[in-house]
Amino acid sequence: MASIKQLGKETLIYGTSTILARLLNFCLVPFYTYYLVQAQYGYISTTFAAIALLNVVFLFGMDQSFLRFASEKDQKTDVFQHCFYMVLANGAVLALLLWLFAKPAAVLFGIGAQNTHLLHLAAVILFLDVLNMIAFTKLRLERRAWYFAGVRTASIVVNVLGNIIFIAYLHKGIASILWANIFASLASLLCLSPVIARELLAKRPQFNARLSAQMLRFAWPFVPSGLASLFVSVIDKPILQHLVGPAQVGVYQANFKIGVFMMLLVSMFDQAWRPFFLTHAKEPDAKETFARVFSYFFALGSWFLLGLSFLMGPIIQSNIFGKFHLIGPAYWGGLHIIPLILTGYFFYGLYINFMVGPVLTKKTRVLMWITLLGAAVSITTNLTLVPFTGILGAGWAVALSYGAMALALFTFTQKNYPIPYEYKKIFLMILVCAGTASVVYALRTQPVAVILGAKIALLTLYPALMFLILRARATHSN
Repeated sequence: MASIKQLGKETLIYGTSTILARLLNFCLVPFYTYYLVQAQYGYISTTFAAIALLNVVFLFGMDQSFLRFASEKDQKTDVFQHCFYMVLANGAVLALLLWLFAKPAAVLFGIGAQNTHLLHLAAVILFLDVLNMIAFTKLRLERRAWYFAGVRTASIVVNVLGNIIFIAYLHKGIASILWANIFASLASLLCLSPVIARELLAKRPQFNARLSAQMLRFAWPFVPSGLASLFVSVIDKPILQHLVGPAQVGVYQANFKIGVFMMLLVSMFDQAWRPFFLTHAKEPDAKETFARVFSYFFALGSWFLLGLSFLMGPIIQSNIFGKFHLIGPAYWGGLHIIPLILTGYFFYGLYINFMVGPVLTKKTRVLMWITLLGAAVSITTNLTLVPFTGILGAGWAVALSYGAMALALFTFTQKNYPIPYEYKKIFLMILVCAGTASVVYALRTQPVAVILGAKIALLTLYPALMFLILRARATHSN
């Protein structure tokens, strides 16, 4: 239980930066919906989807390789130096190639040759971000959560301020959004420079072919698996761009961003979870601890899922301070996709829990096949449903693809690293969650005030029911 409390503490610290960073970033959503027309928002959303996909190739899984090898080997400086120089070389080559072939890439991603300059700026962002990533990963492994939190927060503040200054005051257009990201990445690099310099100057670099080969063998499966995983969350933008046009991509992205509130919970957990299970894997009761963590995550995650699904629609449509809405009214046509996006991110949180299996058994290649499954579900669902249901089909694609990935990874983990999950308690939680959603659905024809009151009452009762379910297991074990 003490180890779980430590995980919770670190999750809260990482969460402090993650919540602040994501909330500051989320503040840009209403800003964009008031200052950008739908097509402009669609173009910039597709550009960031391209950045997310290419970032996986630029980083080449070396952050995960660093976590694995630095947690096991005594020569952590050697591991850091090898990882850093490999991503430096890889990033420089790929950034140059993207710059040179930006025009055909812009056409491929659906933003058009007239927006080639956006991919030029994207190449700079990608190169700077990979230079930051190994240092960020080192802070996670060393559990220097406050340093990590401070750098992340500073970067996002620079990004938000840059957006506001460039767009609202200087009127520089959508390219300025990428310039703001460049300055944010430079701010991170400056803050992390003491960490990087200390490791690079600690000893004279000596190339170790055996260590490099080991790290690359461990890292490369994260590239196709990472790409496939991102296909689940970003491939919908290029597909929508081609099928329904940039304006609908803008509407979709504005509402998709509401999922950030569920992703906050998943991200802050993920930052602490991977170093946690690597550190505690050799303890005799490790599997029981992992099972307990899953139960706690399921209880909290399902509450977030219901709360956000029930309340985000009314909140978005309410008039904030009598002047502004959380999302501009021109984008309200996508409100119906929000519960599906939230459900997808909840399933992704379950997937992160099950990651313990392939990592601890060093069978990371399975991640490639599982995430390719998710990508296949995403692409198939998008191509099948979007022509008939529009952006709603893309929302279903997110939920179904993450669900398929979680189920597949659960099956693998239980076969190769069986964990005694508290199945009876999880089943009870599912019943309570489904029952709560069913009551709200049954009241959908009632007056708005009645529906809202019922939602608040059910959401207030829900944590108490989860606590009783979890406590029943703890009492039994005593």
